[in-house]
Amino acid sequence: MEINQYLDSTYLKTPEQSGLTEEQTFEIVRKLTDEAIAYNFKEVMIRPNYVKLIKDYLLSKNSAVLVGTVIGFHEGTYSLEDKLKEANQAILDGVDELDYVINYEAYKKGELALVEKEFIEGTKLGLDFGKNVKWIIEIAALTDSQIADLTANIWKWAQENFEEKDFAKIFVKSSTGFYITEGGKPNGATFEGVKIMLDNAGKLPVKAAGGVKTPADAEKMITMGIQRIGTSSAKALLGEGEAGTGY
Repeated sequence: MEINQYLDSTYLKTPEQSGLTEEQTFEIVRKLTDEAIAYNFKEVMIRPNYVKLIKDYLLSKNSAVLVGTVIGFHEGTYSLEDKLKEANQAILDGVDELDYVINYEAYKKGELALVEKEFIEGTKLGLDFGKNVKWIIEIAALTDSQIADLTANIWKWAQENFEEKDFAKIFVKSSTGFYITEGGKPNGATFEGVKIMLDNAGKLPVKAAGGVKTPADAEKMITMGIQRIGTSSAKALLGEGEAGTGY
């Protein structure tokens, strides 16, 4: 199975989180980009502050690799105003795809109107500028019934507010990779969680992020019906090298 074009090769640690300098961190991001070019991955998924530099770098290489970034990362509790401001800047910097962290804590508190409003406005902003938009629901923070309900609500809101031609550009995504779980439970995509998402996402594509560690895992996810895989071990999913312990 040719899985290259399913892969969003990802590096999202800040210098503070990794204990590296800003220069060392950017070098990791640049190497990630070179690897994505060499292996024809779909996208590099990076922090907003690197978008312009990496977009310009890809253009200089005449590469079709996309640039994606995260919005409201990683807690998802940013205000809608702050999320839209961050997304606007990423668009100005040349981003191709916006991966918003939905306010899943507000959802868990029953504040559905708040979550619906940010979905509608965040999605509209992206679509108005021709961008794909992904909504990270953080399945490790949710029960199975919450995963099903939140995914189903996103599908409902998409139908109520956007046209069918837009659905392929609106993804539901599993995880940030930064959620802290207890007892060694997985904090990324699981086959069980992704199946629930697929069963409730209607015509919206699903992205499995984090937790996909082997070529066999990747092939199973694709066979299940996911459209993208977010991974910090993209080469390992091609059978080259070992997967890391993180995202």
